[in-house]
Amino acid sequence: GSGGFRKRKHDNFPHGQRREEKENVNPPSALMASFKSFQMELDTRHDKYERLVKLSRDITIESKRTIFLLHRFTSAPNGEEILSESEVKLDAVRRKIKQVAQELIGEDMYQFHRAISPGLQEYVEAVSFQYFIKTRSLISVEEINKQLIFTAEDREETTNMTSNSHDKQPHMWSLKVTPVDYLLGVADLTGELMRLCISSVGNGDIDTPFELSQFLRQIYDGFTFIGNTGPYEVSKKLYTLKQSLAKVENACYTLKVRGSEIPKHMLADVFSTKTELIDQEEGLP
Repeated sequence: GSGGFRKRKHDNFPHGQRREEKENVNPPSALMASFKSFQMELDTRHDKYERLVKLSRDITIESKRTIFLLHRFTSAPNGEEILSESEVKLDAVRRKIKQVAQELIGEDMYQFHRAISPGLQEYVEAVSFQYFIKTRSLISVEEINKQLIFTAEDREETTNMTSNSHDKQPHMWSLKVTPVDYLLGVADLTGELMRLCISSVGNGDIDTPFELSQFLRQIYDGFTFIGNTGPYEVSKKLYTLKQSLAKVENACYTLKVRGSEIPKHMLADVFSTKTELIDQEEGLP
């Protein structure tokens, strides 16, 4: 009748017959074998991506711990011990980066760049912070990449590799920091230098803020040359860089104008109060 439902074509066949036809699909067909290989390839790539994410997370954590350690340089009685301890921590981070380089053998790094980029940025920040404390200058991306060339240290690592085991040449792995990761790490460095400025003033060091002001001004000028022509992440961090520079310049202004009026042990409190006022004016949390 007009009120009934229309039958679908396959409803004319018994349900059991449809099931038998589905089970009779030939598994070893060429099409099924192709999809099976696609599945294995995608699963392998996904597993590798997850391993790289975990390694990047470990690199980020260890790099942050190194930065926290380096902030004790201004207040520690023996700064050389802090620097040597930070070098040990950075060596541990490089061993993690070596594992990343081994995972990327024969792979296009840019396919997994989103997985490892946060860790590399944090590593650049830690290395550049240590380099600035030592030399009062900025480390180059070429110098960072020189430290990321690794060789096999024992037989266990070489036997685990899929390359020719009869090759007597030492296995080498390298991982290059991209220019974007380098710029983002340097942009994050400015925040640590701003904190170093405030802590150094609290410890009675009056010269460091003026050195940091000139250094940050040079970095800011370099970033302004990039402008909006660079990647989106770089232009987004330019605002934070400008805020760090403003806080350091404000500290230098206070030291120059009112440095003789305020006791040294109170200068850090004055700077922190002014920093909070600047954040409130700019609408920062």
